[in-house]
Amino acid sequence: MDWGRAKNVLIYAFLVLNLLLCYQLWIDLRDQASANLDFTSLSQETQAVMEEKDIRVLCPIPAATPQLPDITYHYSGEEQNEPPVELKEPIDSKLIYSSFAELSSALQDQIPDIANYRFDSQESEVGKSVLHPLVDKKWSLFRVRLELINSDQKIVAYRWPKIEIVAGSSENVQKVLPASQALSSLIEKYFPANSVVKEIELGYYGELFNSESQVASPMWRFMLENGNAYYVDAISADIISPKTTE
Repeated sequence: MDWGRAKNVLIYAFLVLNLLLCYQLWIDLRDQASANLDFTSLSQETQAVMEEKDIRVLCPIPAATPQLPDITYHYSGEEQNEPPVELKEPIDSKLIYSSFAELSSALQDQIPDIANYRFDSQESEVGKSVLHPLVDKKWSLFRVRLELINSDQKIVAYRWPKIEIVAGSSENVQKVLPASQALSSLIEKYFPANSVVKEIELGYYGELFNSESQVASPMWRFMLENGNAYYVDAISADIISPKTTE
């Protein structure tokens, strides 16, 4: 038996098999990405505008349209103008990414209810990690911020928003508009050319002025690669762009 020839045949066979497997993997990943982003939820007109303005969406377009109420909350915002409170003992900042439960446990004595916050990687920056309070332990209250101050890979201080969220009334529950509908309006009318959408999230929009009681509506937040955030009221479809928030 010609072992050299047999060896070459086996090598070629394995090479062909690897090529077929790589091709199949590429097909699966392409189909998966297409399914996750689901551009078919956007109209042909919107997709045409995307191509014309070179707008890209690099995140899934949520399909869920839950029924949500407006909420009421009390928030002063005074702590935003005060110096941060130093921690008694610095904590490893990597816990924000690796184990939020462990981070919450380490900080719960100094930051009440920290377990009911969500880390926001889009608004965080070097030296400052941003978290938002959660409504019903699920929906972020955007713009109301718990800030963890970082130095030398340690959390050394914090600014904690003094806030009380009141449960929404079951009488004003409404189905939110689809994220694809909100995204279409932004693409066609508001996003500048070459925009890149990095994240789409449903939550609530928190106003930052002082008052005894404030009302927040469900909002879709669209984060762009340049750091700008666009908010679309998930009930009325009103749009809050970076220019209107100033």
